[in-house]
Amino acid sequence: MRLAGVAVRRVWTVELRPHPGGPALVCIRCAAGTSPVQAASARSAALTHLAGHARADALPAHLRTCQCHAQGCLWHPRHRGCAGPVLLALTRDASGRIWRLADACAACAAATESTAVVPDTVLARPRLPASLSATGRRARRPVADEDVRVREMLTYLASALPKFTSPAARLLALQCALRANTHGCVRLPSGLLRGMRLHERAEVWAELAHGSWLRLPDLRAATVEVQLLDAAVRDQAPGRAARRRAAHWALRPVPLALDSAMPPAVRLVGLILAAHLSPNSARHSVEMDVLTRLCGHSPHPTAELLDRLVVMRVLAAWRHDRGSDEVAWQLVSITRWQ
Repeated sequence: MRLAGVAVRRVWTVELRPHPGGPALVCIRCAAGTSPVQAASARSAALTHLAGHARADALPAHLRTCQCHAQGCLWHPRHRGCAGPVLLALTRDASGRIWRLADACAACAAATESTAVVPDTVLARPRLPASLSATGRRARRPVADEDVRVREMLTYLASALPKFTSPAARLLALQCALRANTHGCVRLPSGLLRGMRLHERAEVWAELAHGSWLRLPDLRAATVEVQLLDAAVRDQAPGRAARRRAAHWALRPVPLALDSAMPPAVRLVGLILAAHLSPNSARHSVEMDVLTRLCGHSPHPTAELLDRLVVMRVLAAWRHDRGSDEVAWQLVSITRWQ
């Protein structure tokens, strides 16, 4: 794609390099070159830096093209070709030192290893305070789309968190990310954590702290106050009230009947299915690659979890089309495939 005679290249790459004073963030697109960052927040600094480039170089959707295709599709194994909308794809190498953010079609993004689609809600510009907004506090409340917000945040966390983060830690990170204020602070009442069966589960918090995603809080307090180290979750849109509604929906993702007593792995895969329901349709589907990436494990345990949802009467049935890699399922109220 060329715009006014100039090639439009929406690919940004940063590298975290060892430095005597701590990790150094190197970006080939920036004149400054190298900037030191704190080791505990190096990953967040990389993601925030890439997000800044994406905002600064924004283009209308109809002008964006698949940069993977422009590179000869060298970023992934061979597949059936470009298809689907052009999205922002975040990719990291196996060591976690090199991060790339680029426009890619849905097919290329799905075929690229260690890649997740970055939702628009994460890259949105910070909102103006109500006192500076033309509509102020009387702005019309947006249409409820809690499932979309949850789906987008799960997609982001699939890349932001270490690959083998446990289901319990992913569910906890989702609640923290959706409930965080603009300073990255979260207050979680003990009743909420008890309802999630995560009260005084110190090992889950330690897992997220070990991944440098948050600071380990004091779990003895009646309200657990958490400081997130992931700067990318601070600039979310829409506002915090809408995100809190999405966090509440994630605890009871209707119409799926998920009980808090279910194991975290079962609840997580059920939540992912609920966030991918097709409106006004009896048949719902998602690619197995997407499902396993959001769950954080391989297809085999994912299939076992889907079987458990059928046994628990959450799903009526499911099946995996290996040709298209599509997982289709029906809710218990449906008695036959459409």
